[in-house]
Amino acid sequence: MMSLSLPRLTTGLFLALFLPFSWAAELQLNLDPANDALESNIRAFIGDPGDRDAASLRRFSSHARERARQAMRALGYYQGRVTSRVLEQDPPVLKLEVVPGEPVRFRRVIIEVEGEAAGLAAFELPDELRPEEGEVLDHGRYERIKRFFRNQAQTHGFFDGAFVTRELRVDPEAGYADINLVYDSGERYTLGDVRFPEEIYFENTLLERFVRFEPGEPYHSDRIIELNRDLRGSGYFSNVRVEADAENAVKGRIPVQVALDERSRHSIGTGLGFSTDVGPRFRTTWDQHYVNPEGHLRGAELELSEPRQNAGLYYELPLDPPMTDSLRFTGSYQREDIEDTESKRISTGAQWHKELDSGWQQVLSLRREDDRFKVGDERGRTLLILPGASYSYLKRDSPVDPSRGYRLQVEAAGGQRDMLSDIDVLHATAEAKGLVTLGTGGHRFLSRIKVGAVGTNNFDRVPPFLRFFAGGDQSVRGYGFRTLSPVDEDGDSIGGRFLIAGSAEYQYPLSQSWRLAAFVDEGNAFDDMGDPLKTGVGVGIRWVSPVGPIRLDIARALDSPENFRLHFSMGPEL
Repeated sequence: MMSLSLPRLTTGLFLALFLPFSWAAELQLNLDPANDALESNIRAFIGDPGDRDAASLRRFSSHARERARQAMRALGYYQGRVTSRVLEQDPPVLKLEVVPGEPVRFRRVIIEVEGEAAGLAAFELPDELRPEEGEVLDHGRYERIKRFFRNQAQTHGFFDGAFVTRELRVDPEAGYADINLVYDSGERYTLGDVRFPEEIYFENTLLERFVRFEPGEPYHSDRIIELNRDLRGSGYFSNVRVEADAENAVKGRIPVQVALDERSRHSIGTGLGFSTDVGPRFRTTWDQHYVNPEGHLRGAELELSEPRQNAGLYYELPLDPPMTDSLRFTGSYQREDIEDTESKRISTGAQWHKELDSGWQQVLSLRREDDRFKVGDERGRTLLILPGASYSYLKRDSPVDPSRGYRLQVEAAGGQRDMLSDIDVLHATAEAKGLVTLGTGGHRFLSRIKVGAVGTNNFDRVPPFLRFFAGGDQSVRGYGFRTLSPVDEDGDSIGGRFLIAGSAEYQYPLSQSWRLAAFVDEGNAFDDMGDPLKTGVGVGIRWVSPVGPIRLDIARALDSPENFRLHFSMGPEL
């Protein structure tokens, strides 16, 4: 049995707690003249010296000198000198003195492409890769050049391509290097027939509409990726695998094999939400992702909140191409009781969705709207047949949390008494949103503007959903939801003929997921274009959740600075 006296135990604890810790050894580099790229490469080649003591560091120094020379040669410095010494201190320091000397430079550069790829823009070497005579030799660039041609060959279907000449001649004493690279691409493979599984539920006529290329078209890997993405995005399948293996080619034509697993036919979703505009909100949806082998879809949704209740149905037919074009039939009942307006609205209609070659999304629609409403003290009922058109364009660098991008949208709908509507009416809006992030600090600037107008021969019979209101989470913060509009003799908001609403916001990053925001909003809904705009200012915080940004703002109206309003909302910023 061992015993330990109290003094010895106390001394041990003292030493453990108060004696200096052993720190990791340090690497100190001095380059003459200074060269940041060379210093970074030397550090990468040598690595971390670890927790060596002075004696171990001296043994390590010869290895470090050799690695430093290798790092210099990789960037063209073959005449460099390296000396080292170890500073015995705590922690110990390995000090390297590096004199790179004169670099090796390119004297002659020959880079050529032969075969069917000669002349193709895809095989033109980018400026950042192409070495010029007189430039310093960089072995890494030479390897990237070779990798570029191999990658382009795999992408564009030149699977038999190879370098017929591959030379890098270096004369360190003379200080020059010659490149002679000749790549023979061979013949380009083509895409063959697309083979879908025979046991799949869907008709081949539907599946073939997902294929954007014709048999015999020159191979490009993007076509395979595109087909895979489109099939996954259809909503029909739980698993998609598209393969085009050059080893299966027959006379240069590669068959495309598709493997598909159908997803569950039905899905039900429920969710709870909250915003200061409508308060707590419950939503449930049912979707049948395919009704028949032609790929028809249908579904229903129910949304409940205190001021708004909505129930709707839809039936959709995929068109050609089915990933972008469709014909959707809809029906819904909506009841609203917001501020000074009440509405009970039955809507039925059809929308033709199409993506134009320019990237714009086009929606042509025809709707029947039957609205019983109360605005202020006035009650009415209006039946409208509304043909309409909407065009939108979205460009962003990320779907969940973009750092830059913009959205544009214009839409118009109108009805006439000669075409079964109770009144003549034309309703139009235009909206633009923009987002930019400056520098590497993550400073974000957002802006938006929305304008709208309604023209009619009888404004009193225009239902609330076609009138304009401003104020709320997505409009002029600092004012209540739909509280900005013309008023009647009793002071009740009745909606306006025109709308202008804009915003400018700055976001300062606190971390990867949290941001502070400061903003100014301005806008109003009015009947007279000379009416003043209302302004709200405020600050907020943003949390970038996995499903998108969640926003909490506190704002005040400048014409009522003693009152503050809290705004809570969520959803994409573009």
